[in-house]
Amino acid sequence: MTLRAVGLDLDDTLAVPDRSRAAILRDAVRSVGGDDLADRIEREHYDAAHRENQVGETREGIFEALLRDRAPEADVDPAALATAYREHTAAALRPVEGATELVEELRKSYRVGLLTNGPSTAQRDKIRELGLTDAFDTIIVTGELGYPKPDRRPFEALCRDLDADPSETAYVGDSPEEDVVGAADAGLWVVQVLGEDDDPHPRGDATVRRSRLADELPGILADLDG
Repeated sequence: MTLRAVGLDLDDTLAVPDRSRAAILRDAVRSVGGDDLADRIEREHYDAAHRENQVGETREGIFEALLRDRAPEADVDPAALATAYREHTAAALRPVEGATELVEELRKSYRVGLLTNGPSTAQRDKIRELGLTDAFDTIIVTGELGYPKPDRRPFEALCRDLDADPSETAYVGDSPEEDVVGAADAGLWVVQVLGEDDDPHPRGDATVRRSRLADELPGILADLDG
């Protein structure tokens, strides 16, 4: 097997927030709707709505669903909530140590793409804030495709853009379902990124701790290529 291309996830792979996502959500909702609304929209509610509204340009649909389910009487604009959350999230995101240099190093040996789940505006904002807009050979945001990971079609689009067959492409991501199972089902090699308390998924071909990503990923890919 000759490895010709590498795809990378964004959230919790190349970048992590500087505080909990629950805190980011609360700060964003409070900034628009006050403490009462922030108390009623918790992270578990957001995650459930997000799973049903992953495609599109913004998170407005997510907050429409949240307001309908959690605070139907609230006189709050879901678009304003979506904007506040996008801005708070982008501002809190920090690159994993050595992430930019890692992508530069990988591009010396492979075609390299970014494949990330989420609404277009939100994910493009993150990419811009992180200074990664021009760092890849291709950037695919699933909100622009109309189907999120683990659907195999985003992975197929990644391989087309990178001009490589799935069997020649490795995907690097943290989510057991979206990244590991999705990429494996699409026929790609999979490197699972593990947080400190995460366990390897049996369908991954290799693993790397997020804290060691920049140091160890090139060698892991070389081993797969061998």
